[in-house]
Formats: sequence, C-alpha cells, structure tokens
Amino acid sequence: MTTMTSKLKYCLLSAATAALLIGCGGTTTTPTPDITLPAGVTLVEKSGKSGNVSIPFEKYEMPNGLTVVLHEDKSDPLVHVDVTYHVGSGREDIGKSGFAHFFEHMMFQGSENVADEQHFKLITEVGGTLNGTTNSDRTNYFQTVPSNQLEKMLWLEADRMGFLLDAVTQEKFEVQRETVKNERGQRVDNRPYGLLGERVGEAMFPEGHPYSWSVIGYLVDLDRATLDDLKKFFLRWYGPNNAVLTIGGDIDKQETLEMINKYFGSIPRGPEVTDPEYVPVTLDTDRYISLEDNVSLPLVYMSWPTVYANHPDEAPLDVLMSIMGDGKTSLLYKNLEKEGLAVNAVAGHGCREISCQFTMYALPNPAKGASLADLEKAMRDALVEFETRGAQPDDLERVKAGIVSGMIYGLESVSGKVSQLAAYETYRDTPDGIMDDIKRYESVTAADVMRVYNQYLKDKPAVIMSIVPKGQGDKIAAPDTWERYERTIPENTDTSNFNWTLPVDDFDRSVVPPSGENPSVVVPPVYTTSLDNGIEVLGSVNDEVPTTTIQLQLKMGQSHDPMDKLGLATNLAQYLNDAGTQSSTAEELSNRLDKLGSFISFSSGDDYTTMYMRTLTKNLDETMDIAMEKLTQPKFSQDDFDRLKSQTIEGIKQSKKDAGSLAWGAFNRLMYGDNNPIAWSGSGTLKTVNNTTLSDYEAFYQAHYSPSIASVITVSDLGEAAVKKALSPLGNWSGGEVATAADKPYPALETGTLYFIDKDNAAQSEIRIGRRALPYDATGEYYRAGLMNYVLGGAFNSRINLNLREDKGYTYGARSRFSGSEKRGTYVASAGVKKDKTAESIVEFVNEMNTFYGSGITDEELAFTKSAIGQRDARAYETPRQKLGFLSRMMNYDLTPEFVDTQNAILRNMTKEDVDTLAKKYVNPADMIMVVVGDKDAIFDDVKALGYRMVELDVDGNVIK
Repeated sequence: MTTMTSKLKYCLLSAATAALLIGCGGTTTTPTPDITLPAGVTLVEKSGKSGNVSIPFEKYEMPNGLTVVLHEDKSDPLVHVDVTYHVGSGREDIGKSGFAHFFEHMMFQGSENVADEQHFKLITEVGGTLNGTTNSDRTNYFQTVPSNQLEKMLWLEADRMGFLLDAVTQEKFEVQRETVKNERGQRVDNRPYGLLGERVGEAMFPEGHPYSWSVIGYLVDLDRATLDDLKKFFLRWYGPNNAVLTIGGDIDKQETLEMINKYFGSIPRGPEVTDPEYVPVTLDTDRYISLEDNVSLPLVYMSWPTVYANHPDEAPLDVLMSIMGDGKTSLLYKNLEKEGLAVNAVAGHGCREISCQFTMYALPNPAKGASLADLEKAMRDALVEFETRGAQPDDLERVKAGIVSGMIYGLESVSGKVSQLAAYETYRDTPDGIMDDIKRYESVTAADVMRVYNQYLKDKPAVIMSIVPKGQGDKIAAPDTWERYERTIPENTDTSNFNWTLPVDDFDRSVVPPSGENPSVVVPPVYTTSLDNGIEVLGSVNDEVPTTTIQLQLKMGQSHDPMDKLGLATNLAQYLNDAGTQSSTAEELSNRLDKLGSFISFSSGDDYTTMYMRTLTKNLDETMDIAMEKLTQPKFSQDDFDRLKSQTIEGIKQSKKDAGSLAWGAFNRLMYGDNNPIAWSGSGTLKTVNNTTLSDYEAFYQAHYSPSIASVITVSDLGEAAVKKALSPLGNWSGGEVATAADKPYPALETGTLYFIDKDNAAQSEIRIGRRALPYDATGEYYRAGLMNYVLGGAFNSRINLNLREDKGYTYGARSRFSGSEKRGTYVASAGVKKDKTAESIVEFVNEMNTFYGSGITDEELAFTKSAIGQRDARAYETPRQKLGFLSRMMNYDLTPEFVDTQNAILRNMTKEDVDTLAKKYVNPADMIMVVVGDKDAIFDDVKALGYRMVELDVDGNVIK
C-alpha cells in the first residue's frame, strides 16, 4: 500500500498529564483555498492543527446551503461518502412517530433517475457497501466504494436529495411500512427487554417531548401514516441546507468539488432549519414502572435526567458513570457483581442533542436470592459510597486514557474519520471537534465529578423500571407510581398542497455516470517469523495509525469439550477474561489496562481459542506484560468460578427466550448430532455447566493452553524486528503437546422434514432451511459455491431478499450463505419473518431455491457477481482488523498471499455452466431440513398445511413425543 499522505497526526499523549496534552495545541488557519472553487462555493474552514489527534479537512458551503467537508486520504484506493441530514425522530410530530426512520428506508427505493432496487445494485456491483441509520437527532446515508466510483455515488445521493418524491409510490410506501414493522418486531417486540427504552422514555419525558417516543416509532403511528404525510416530512427536513456532505479517501479535491457542484448545485434550499431547543427535564418524584415480559431473569433499571450532548457537565458526568458502573473497577461491579448479588450491573450516561440520561441497571443472581428491591437499594447504596470516596486519580486517568485511545482507534478507517467529521459538523457547526473533546475530558477534576453528582443525582427523582418474567408481577422493585397515558393525537389540519418542482439542469441526469479508471489494489505485504519456542508469527505493517493489534491463536476449542462438560472451552476463556491472576486481582488488571487505553480478551470457538490484544503502540510493552500475566498465571478462585458460573447459567436460560437462538441451536444439533460438542451452544447446557467444577477449568487449562498449538498474527505500525522484540515474552512460554480433538460422525439428515419449536406469543417467526455442505477452501469448490450463492441469497439485492423483504415486506432481511471451517460446513437460508406470513415465507424461500436449482443463474446475474466481487478488494485491506482477518485466513488454512490472485482468476473465468452445476449440487430444497420457531397457536396449522413431515421439538431441541 502507498503511504498515507494525510496521515493521522498525533502526539504520544499521557492521559495522566493534561499539561502535556494541552501543550500540543494549535489554532485553525485562515481559510485560504489551494484550489479553484466553483462559482458560489465558499471555503469556510480548513484544519491547520499540528501535533494533535486531528483529521485534516476543508469545509465548504454551497449557495443552496449544502455544507461540504472533504478529507483527502491516499492510503487506500477507496472513498467513503456520507450525507447526514439534521433530522431524526426528535423532529417528528405527536402521532407521527417513526417518520424519520421510515424515510431512511424510502430513500433507498429509487428516485427520478434511479430505478427501483437500482441504488443497492449500482453500489454492490462495483464492490461497494452501503447503509443508512437513524437516531433521535440525525439520519445519515453512507457508502464505501472503490475510488473510481465517486462520481456515481454523488449522482445517486443528489438524485435522492433533489429528485425523490415523484418516484415515491403508494406500493413502495406500503412495502417499506411492512419492512419497518418487521424491523420493530425483530429489534423491539420479539427481543427480551426490547421495550425497556421505549417505556422509560415515556415515563422520563413529558407528553409531546421529542424523546418521549422511540426512534422506530409506534405501530399505530406507522399504520396511520399516509404517503402525503411522508412526502411533507421530506420537504420539510431534507433540503441541502439541512445536510452535510462529507467525503473522505482517495480524492482529488478540485475534481470532487466540481462534481458536487454539478450534481447538487441546482437543488433548491429547503425551509430554514434551526437547532432544537433544550428544555431541562425534571421529575417531581420517583416514577416506578413495570412490565411483564418473556424473559428468564428480572431486571431493575434506574434513569435520571441530566444535561444534553456537549454540555460542559457531560464530561464529568461521564467520569461519574465510569466510576459507578463501567468495568471491574466500578462500584456496581464491586458491590453487586463481585459479591454475587447480580449477574450483571452496569451504569451508563447516554447523551442526545437535547437530553442526557444517567442510568444504572442490574439483573439479580438467583443463587443469592436478591430481589429487585434489594438491587435497587444496593445501587443507591453505591451512590452513597461514592459520596464518601469521591473521584480518585485513577478514575480520572482511566477515563481520559479511554477517550484518547478511543479517538485514535476510531480513526483507523476512512469511514471512521468521515463519521467523526460529519457528526462534529452536524452538532457543533465545525468538523474540528476531536481536540476539543479530548481537552474537555482532560480538564475534568475530582471536584467537578462531585459537583455533578450533587447537582443531578443526589436525592434527585428517577424513573425506576422493573421487567419481570410473565406471571411474576409480585417481583417488581416497588409498586408502580406512574401509568402510561393515552396519547393525545392532534387533529391533522395540514391541507397544504405540495410545492414540488424538479430542479433544472444543463445536463442529462438520467445518464448514469461512468466509472473512472480502475484503481490499483495491492494485497498487504506480509512477513513471517517465529519466536524462540517455535510459535509462528504472521504480520503486516500498517503505519497509518500508532496502534498494534495482536491475536494469539490456539488450535483447540469447543471441539475438545467432553460431552458431559460442554461449555468448558468457551467458559474457561470467559473466566480468563474476568478472573484475577497469581499476582493481581481482576480489578487491578482492569485498572492497568484502562489507564493504558488497551484491550485484552479471550474467546473460544469450535476449533480455535484466541487471545486478542489491541493497544496504542507506545503502550505495547506494558500491555504485553498484562497479556502474559493473564495467559500464563491465571488464579483459579472458587469465588470467581461461582460468580461466572451463575452468569453463564442465566445466559443459557435467557437464550431459551430468544427465537433466533432457539432456531440456530436446533439447526446445529440436527446438522452435527447430539454426541458432537460443536453441535451445542458454546456456553454448554444447564446440566453440563452444573456438572463442571473449578478443577475441570484448571485441568483443561493445563492440558490445552500451550505454545505447541499456538500461532500469532499481528498488525502494527512497527516493523518486523520491533514487533518480534515486543513478542519475545510469548517466546519464553512453555507447554506440552495437546491432543487433537476426535472427529465425530454426523447424523443422517431427515431431508424434507420441518422441525417446529413453539415460542409463546412470538411477534415474529424464525426460519432456517439448510444442509451440511463444504469445509472451507479458499480456492476450491467452497469458494466457487459462495460465488454461486451470491445472487440467490448473498447480496442485499439477491433473489431471496428482494422477494421476501423488498417485494412482499415479510421480513427485515432474508439471506442464504455457505459457512465452513477446516473440517465441516453448512449451507443455510434464514430470516425472521412476520408471524402471519410464516407459511408464505417458507413457500417463497423454497420457490426461489427451486427456481435457481432448476434454471440457474442469468447472464446478467453472472456479470453482476463478477463485477461486485471482483471490485470489493479495494476496501478489503484498509483497517488493522481487516488485515488481521486476511492474515488469519492465511495462517489457519496455510495460504500464501497469492490465493487472492487465484480467487480472482476463478471469478474471472467462471461460466454460467459452472454456476448451474454447483446450484444443482447444493441448493435443492429437497436435500434440506427446515427449522421454524414461532407462536404455535398462531401459525402451526398454516405451516402444517404445507405438507412437510413435521417434528415438534422443545426449547432444548428434544423431540416431543
């Protein structure tokens, strides 16, 4: 890769020394353009700070009010384009909740010159990725594409900004209304504790306050909405003068501004927009509310109104939040989790544009018998304890280090930098906010933290919500003192007509801009070395940010679990995350890591256990010391074991309440058999977890944590020699040989069988249709099969997703994919669908697969596949995490970098006959099984009428006799 010309500027910040940080400061230069600006375009601001954590940028304003922010970054052949509109659910009217999010969906449905489904297709077929998000305060649309596609992206974004409404039809409106309702079902109504935020918002804010409803809105409001309502919402808020266009990456500023002027210049200003007004939120007394939900474990949640985003007191309140409930150094951890009263206890301080909320919540540990009232008291007692101890120097150092490191980690991708610039501009009217953020946290004092505690929390009323399992209303923390009100919906008196005219141009917008010259994509250079004990190291240099990422891989995992102690590998890895060592307590380790701004985690999958480490490079040696201590000196404590065991058991119980977890659990057991450890949840079962002892953990650790099965992959701004030196402690690690896990036979699939699991009152049904398939092979049939599936179920605009989501509105998303490891693989189609469309969704899945099985791919689809996959390498190696994934594939499957060239040749030469042959081999539904999880009373008869052999399973996956 080429050297980054606008490389992230930084100084080696010491979070303990604010003076050092502030001494790095600079000032913004006089905005003098270094290019010829299009007529009417003004340079407003230009970054000129040096020696700080900052992102070079230029900010321009167009005559129609559109704000443009450009960031030039030549490190990778890609661009990221973000359009942020300063409109979220907080701009909605009473009774019209969900409009901002609804319009996020509508903006992808085509415009005057962009056909239905063409937006996704145009971006996907050039190897790009795209999405949109909505929150209370803004909606943004973004895409990352190869750099030669910039003009096409500007054409697309301009067309939906200025030429959308005539293309918004009633049919599109109805389909997307159903899609949004499906999304609510999946993310809110069908998810344990999913209604928490909505109910707390109702109780926290007065009726009519823009945060008194959720971003996704109420179903009744979505049902009430009309197409005219939605169009008027667009005309009010989506003008260029309420938008920020931010572009980062491999761009030419002169050419980019000229293209922006061409495509956006004729779009007229919208109505003038002012910033929303902050009105302090106050509660007259504690408001207790409760809900019975389909959960296994009760929860108590406390929330106080505080300030608003970017208020001077936000930073000290964030420090207070960290002291109270962020990690193992917090008071909630010490008093609730460590003592075993709670399986989880956390604090937060969520801030939005016109209001913040300080929150604490806890879930009780049934083994200790604590009630929600007990937990509420324990949380209140923790606040009282803070009054005595105050904010300690370590507290301030931890939070400040986290802010600095978080800023740097967030700048590892061009999308991260663009997102930062866009957010700062939207909320602060300047893109240059990183240093201001760092300085405001660096300036927080212990006195500030105590002051905000006294001002916003001490003896102040809160909303306290209890969520309890259905039928257990007697377990709430306290009787309700506040009731949900019947909303007063104003009469719609707006009878105005649209004043909508298309902008006038001197060029033909219907012509899709051509692609520029294809950029050159270079696979990251890699090096190989080994440590003194034989551990292989595969590394790559990434000199764009001062960070180092290391992943130690042990070739063992869940496949090594004894059947009577399932969960051993996964739960031991979690134990190493959370427990102390022979030399340090867990709290001491957490404190040391937090003050470095570093992160270490252990995890385990089917075949590999990993230790992942991320740090600022200046702190690499200290972080490596902590990693080695956690890896080689764990302390096997009965107290830690008992605490984590309780958490694991409650997690397993909760998974039985989640339809998606039930579907995947049953599917995997049917694929791999009850006598195979990889068929089961990584956490194990209630029986096997209860059957596992602390001595089992210690024995498994001694038998399996060894350098003999270890390898290392790393990405750093350091060169090979410096990295090898930093890794030398790993080279001193010793251990014996580790036995290979025994291969277990797989059961015969009862193809054509539909397995059904009842989930009472499920808002949606979960569907899985699949079979065993291929183990991973980067250049063999596995890779070719993935190419075959791309247009069937791999891409957003695949046949399956377009049918079930875009055409019929049955689901928020449907897909199919091959997944494989060294020895096994599956092919599965999946979706969460509307309850009343479960049977119809199964029919559509099967129809699409049968059609593809019978007729194969079209010439157009084959060309689309080759174009989309052939160009996506431009964004494949940008970040350290992406490079780490590339190195991991090489290490785990013994590949050389040339495997990428082989894949490209396979893709280039693939024919329709090749694809059709693979479709005949792998996508015949007759060779598959089905798993459906849903509300039996509502859907069973319809599903049974489809004619499949039916087998009912319980929530543990056992056949119901």
